[in-house]
Amino acid sequence: MVECLDYSCHPMINNGIIRHNEEGAISNSMHSSSGIIFQKVPDMLVPPDMVAPQSKLIYQINKFCTERVQNRMVQLSKTIFEICKIVQDILREVEIQEPRFISSLAEYNGSDGRKRSMSLWVEFITASGYLSSRKIRSRFQTLVAQACDKSCYRDIVKLIADVSEVKLRIRERYTVQITPAFKCSGIWPRSASHWPLPGIPWPHPNIVADVKNEGFDLLSKECAALQGKNNAMEGDAWIMSFREAENRLLYGGCRKKCLSILKTLRDRHLDLPGEPITSYHMKTLLLYECEKHPQEMEWDETCLADRINGILLQMISCLQCRRCPHYFLPSLNLFKGKSPNSMENAAKEIWKLLREMLTNSYAFEKL
Repeated sequence: MVECLDYSCHPMINNGIIRHNEEGAISNSMHSSSGIIFQKVPDMLVPPDMVAPQSKLIYQINKFCTERVQNRMVQLSKTIFEICKIVQDILREVEIQEPRFISSLAEYNGSDGRKRSMSLWVEFITASGYLSSRKIRSRFQTLVAQACDKSCYRDIVKLIADVSEVKLRIRERYTVQITPAFKCSGIWPRSASHWPLPGIPWPHPNIVADVKNEGFDLLSKECAALQGKNNAMEGDAWIMSFREAENRLLYGGCRKKCLSILKTLRDRHLDLPGEPITSYHMKTLLLYECEKHPQEMEWDETCLADRINGILLQMISCLQCRRCPHYFLPSLNLFKGKSPNSMENAAKEIWKLLREMLTNSYAFEKL
């Protein structure tokens, strides 16, 4: 049963959740060509050219995380914290006007846990008996517009007109999309009932139970998959989001660290016209990579470079096929609506990046 209506606030500068990632330790072992393992002696000075290539790569990746990934996360954290203060003020006024809408930006993280009965939303139900995403979004947009006019930030916050989504322009620099959403905890949609596929050892059954207990969200936003179909159906439909379930699957090993590196590479080298590649595409292929490499030892620090290379190769293949299947809903193509030219260009750029990583042992120092 649908429990409550929250907002999902998505600053356009970042599609993911900012989390601190622990850096892994550098290996202390060296391998000779004969296969003998030499343990590093404490306080012994070892010439750089004697360090095993794998140890060099681990060192470079950790340095990349320290200098590039952490810097990206710090900057995003500062920006999002600043934006959330402004948006929270507006949403607080929305909630005063209409208590049925509950802000999930309380303390800048998550819902406050309150629930709302579905009976409160009767006026948004269509003649066919469905709760209309479009009607709720329209009501919410009106409330946000009124809140912006009353806000002490009204000189720097403007509601973007002529769009069906609720978007704010802050300081003429940031665009924030605020999405009404129903939190559906403890239930799992029939359209994703096939997951996990039989015969695949990942994830562990206990994790599967945790993931399904996380449930999913129903978002009131435009859907690319329905574009060109019946206009009424397109406007009234809801989008399923599995953000919490996906995040639960990334626990353990260096999976989260891998995603942070991929996001940083995307922002620095693959932020291309038409936005053919998003952080969510990276996250999706990371989940598929977890299925291909189900053993925890395959997500050790020493395997991180191989996992990154594998995901980038898979991204190239998806771009060339013009198809990136959603992890839980594989019939949904995440590339729908992207132009063929932008995807072709993205495949070429990823190949350039990957070739540099494969052929240059010092690539991470320049990326």
